[in-house]
Amino acid sequence: MAPTLAIVGATGAVGTVMIDIINDRESVPWGEIRLIASARSAGKKITVRGAESTVVELSPEAFDGVDIALFDVPDEVSAQWAPIAAERGAIAVDNSGAFRMDPEVPLVVPEVNPEKVHERPKGIVSNPNCTTLSMMAALGALHREFGLRELVVSSYQAASGAGQEGIDRLHAEIEAVAGKQVGVRGGDVAEALAAAGLPEETPFKAPLALNVVPWAGSRKDDGWTSEELKVRNESRKILGIPDLKVSATCVRVPVVTTHSLAVHATFDREVSVARAREVFDAQPSIVLRDDHDNGVFPTPAEVVGADPTYVGRVRQALDFPNTLDFFVCGDNLRKGAALNTYEIAETLVS
Repeated sequence: MAPTLAIVGATGAVGTVMIDIINDRESVPWGEIRLIASARSAGKKITVRGAESTVVELSPEAFDGVDIALFDVPDEVSAQWAPIAAERGAIAVDNSGAFRMDPEVPLVVPEVNPEKVHERPKGIVSNPNCTTLSMMAALGALHREFGLRELVVSSYQAASGAGQEGIDRLHAEIEAVAGKQVGVRGGDVAEALAAAGLPEETPFKAPLALNVVPWAGSRKDDGWTSEELKVRNESRKILGIPDLKVSATCVRVPVVTTHSLAVHATFDREVSVARAREVFDAQPSIVLRDDHDNGVFPTPAEVVGADPTYVGRVRQALDFPNTLDFFVCGDNLRKGAALNTYEIAETLVS
């Protein structure tokens, strides 16, 4: 009998993308696809695979008969309910940060470490942070070929990484500065936002319109942010390199959706741009956009809405042996969240 799939948080931003992904698939391995959400959304009708499905309220009984439950909910909801789903017999695949660094919960990117889905003593598999995920298909492929040793990353993270609040704030800021002669002296962007009646409180710490903000995530020790530490710790866990040297600077940019990263990766073995391009070309989930002579490279505006990771600007570092520099873009709501979570579920039943 075909397995039953549940989507927890089916009416949320990532859950909605998840349903779109399932609807776009030529075929799926599931029998029943059960939609679960809070009491507020229970009873809502959503079309899945051409059939109307009714959202049921999150409860222990909602997991009865479920084989795999995909969690697209906040950390605190996953922390409470993913273990309950596992107790009821489901494998919980969690998109939140609740279990990512738990040593008994595998952190999985199917292109990189698919075998880890079977090492789940708690019955839970975790999905990485969207920033880490945006570069992981590329890094995993290069690591298999050359042996990754050191990693320096600068991220250019979209407003949607801060949720719907981030998207709404960016749009409001753009509207507030449109047509204004701002950005020519210090503080005039903030003045335009205040004049438009926008509250001082913002998810970005500073104006994002006509600006970049070198801060994403929450404050951690010694000046680091949570996003920067996630890049370090999750890269180590996914790639299976516990002593990988990593340094990250995470920056918020005025882009709605799609994270970008500038990657400086040093390897154990000799590398070449030509061989790296062959490695990227061989990966079905990577699109290489790398024509220096004609100015071809990936940008968020091109990549948004797409499933693959896009890679370009591939260069041999001039002053660092066995080191490649490249630029990568990935839709943070698709591969960065919903798609990878769903691909974990497919890996579990493949």
